Amino acid sequence: MAEIRTLSTDELSHKCSPEALGFETTADITPIEGTVGQERAVSAVDFGLGIHTHGFNIYVAGRPGTGRNSSVLAHINAKAKSEPAPHDWCYVNNFQDAYHPKVIRMTSGRGPEFAEDMDEFVKVAREELPRAFESENYGKRKGEIMDVIQRRREALLNELQKEAADLGFSIEVTPVGIASVPLTPEGRPYNRDEYDALPDEQKQDIKQKGVRLQESTNQFISRSRGLEKEVQDKVRDLDREIALFAVGHLLEALRAKYQQCDGFGDCQAILDYLNEVENDIVEHLDDFRGTERRPQQGLPAALEELAESSFDRYKVNVFVTRTNGDGAPVIQENNPTFNNLLGKIEYKSRFGFVSTDHNMIKSGAIHRANGGYLVIQALDVLLNPFSWDGLKRVLRAKQAAPENIMDQYGVVSVATIKPQAIPLDVKVVMVGSPQIYYLLYYMDEEFRKFFKVKADFDIEMDRTDKHIGQYSAFIARRCKEADLKPFHRTAVAKVVDYGSRLIEDKGRLSTRFIDIADLVSEAAYWADTAGSDMVMGEHVKQALEHKEYRSRMIEDKIQSLIDEGVIMIDAAESMVGQINGLSIYDLGDFSFGRPSKITARVAAGRGKIVDIQREAEMGGRIHSKGVMTLTGYLEGQYATDKPIAAYATLAFEQLYDEVEGDSASSTELYVLLSAIANIPVKQGIAVTGSVNQHGQIQPIGGVNRKIEGFFAVCKSKGFTGDQGVMIPASNIRHLMLKDEVIDAVRDGKFHIWPVETIDQGIEILTGIPAGEKRADGNYPEGTVHYLVNKRLQELAQTAKEFSMQQAAVAVSNNKEPAPSMTNIE
Repeated sequence: MAEIRTLSTDELSHKCSPEALGFETTADITPIEGTVGQERAVSAVDFGLGIHTHGFNIYVAGRPGTGRNSSVLAHINAKAKSEPAPHDWCYVNNFQDAYHPKVIRMTSGRGPEFAEDMDEFVKVAREELPRAFESENYGKRKGEIMDVIQRRREALLNELQKEAADLGFSIEVTPVGIASVPLTPEGRPYNRDEYDALPDEQKQDIKQKGVRLQESTNQFISRSRGLEKEVQDKVRDLDREIALFAVGHLLEALRAKYQQCDGFGDCQAILDYLNEVENDIVEHLDDFRGTERRPQQGLPAALEELAESSFDRYKVNVFVTRTNGDGAPVIQENNPTFNNLLGKIEYKSRFGFVSTDHNMIKSGAIHRANGGYLVIQALDVLLNPFSWDGLKRVLRAKQAAPENIMDQYGVVSVATIKPQAIPLDVKVVMVGSPQIYYLLYYMDEEFRKFFKVKADFDIEMDRTDKHIGQYSAFIARRCKEADLKPFHRTAVAKVVDYGSRLIEDKGRLSTRFIDIADLVSEAAYWADTAGSDMVMGEHVKQALEHKEYRSRMIEDKIQSLIDEGVIMIDAAESMVGQINGLSIYDLGDFSFGRPSKITARVAAGRGKIVDIQREAEMGGRIHSKGVMTLTGYLEGQYATDKPIAAYATLAFEQLYDEVEGDSASSTELYVLLSAIANIPVKQGIAVTGSVNQHGQIQPIGGVNRKIEGFFAVCKSKGFTGDQGVMIPASNIRHLMLKDEVIDAVRDGKFHIWPVETIDQGIEILTGIPAGEKRADGNYPEGTVHYLVNKRLQELAQTAKEFSMQQAAVAVSNNKEPAPSMTNIE
């Protein structure tokens, strides 16, 4: 068995030497740029940003405060600046099918220019076309067309009238058509009596002539309609000629400008669009002819707005634009709702109904990041309905078109536009916790297809001279960014020590720089309050003490209950079946340790250990596992020659919350041995540590807070010189205790014992040697194991005698004997 000893003060912490830092204040060093202590994560981010294969998006995993967001954004921005700006994208009207707007790709930064050119063109066209159609030349040429057609129509009518006269009829042109009327020999129309008095033969002749005349009349009507169509065609051709004369040179100028593909993106799409605009203007000249007259007509404002909206079809919707030279876009979407992420189609209300067009298509973050990088928070995406499904859909399709959530999921069925999708080339960087990563990895099979790169941001780094130097440079950067006073080297050393205490490891430093930055700011405040020119070590100490004071109200209340005896904690006497275990109270922003009384009772039974916390459903699974381990230890240590015929109960007294973790399993074993052997345990020694079935003490978490929690109780009750805490020897490297604890150890008021086995611990607690098993299987008389084994033998004998008595009674009563108490459950 290893030697029993107490820890020296040098083993209780790892103090950073101010002299070893190599500077006087942080004003003497260069502030650090970039990420500190995350080499693995940075390498993964660089790899993910560099590879362009589809699906190699990045999931950045880590706890808040490790610099995951700022580091990732810094790396992305640096890389994006060296990359070319991607194309602009513009939505334009589809003149063949307005429900399916077209998209045009433009060179970076050219989209707004194209939109302005089209607006200017429409503005000039609305001024020039009315003037062109009101010109003397247009009126003269249109009049000539109408005169020629009118003369031809009159000639046809004269022919029809001559034929009618030859047949004895007259022709009358009425608003409803052409009527033929038979005439008397005197040349006047027959009245009803005159016509009825005619012979039947003459009537029949008139009818036959009327039929012939009707045929000629039909031919006249047909030829007249042909003339009307001819005049319409000629006027239309004239209108087209005049319109193109008025604005054709404007369109030609646009064509000439945008046919240079190297400067404007998809030139053919632009030229095709200009051709469609030209054809549409010709087809809708009436819209332009009346633009100068509308204000004089006194139209209502709503009707005026409706008339003006007819020109919206020529507008260019600059969907996404970039400034050339700014590099690839980096979009950080902090509110990734479905619409914010994937775009939307807006509607406007007119006359009680809603409508939309290509001008109301709005981009989402995925479109603005196209050709660059999109940074989103995993939790935000998952909490917003349909955002995660929508993101996967566009990544799968490699294209994205704005859509409304109502339309996508059929919540409301309305007629709407379906914009042409835009090809997608974007690197998505999703930042979240490791728990979300594994949840998505195992529950969503598509996640691993789209996020193939994982960048893990650690919460700790090795405490090397290099990293201590980076800590110092980080403090210098924080002072520069927040305009704080410089830190003296003594203050920097305190911050370094705090970094090790945060992670509870002498050989490591915390990389949760949000906590470090907060400490720097608070220490600078206390330096300002004291009127100091720089932040000294005592200011950092004051900041830590005040921060703890602000948060420890619950801890102080519990300490008051202990002082008042409401919570019964004995820190001086020796008691059988009673021991002080150590627990952690975690309040979220603050955690602390406090002792908990653990008791045990033992009686004859069937080898069962009852965990009262578990029976009351107040114990977690890991705690229950720790209690079950005790059975394995007892059986291996004492039941090789006999069954364990003991019934034991274990309980955390005055603890009304759930108990979880196995850090008290060694403590429970000590108190169980005390109860079995009837050996008092020193109450001035609190215990923490996990144990395995072989009696080896295993490390636990929160060792500093546990020690300091019991220290506070001993300090309040008064030091006896024999008090202290027993911890696993493997936890020595995790000790970063407060100065007041170290001072008490130095003064002999408080002690810390490292133990490796149950044998060491039980000897410290009882003052009695544990005892090693001899070759004959027995333990030395007077040792703890001897006393435990002796008591178990007595309980086994008691159980055996009781079982024999029960069997005898059963036989005398002709009944089956009861189960033996020596059967181990």
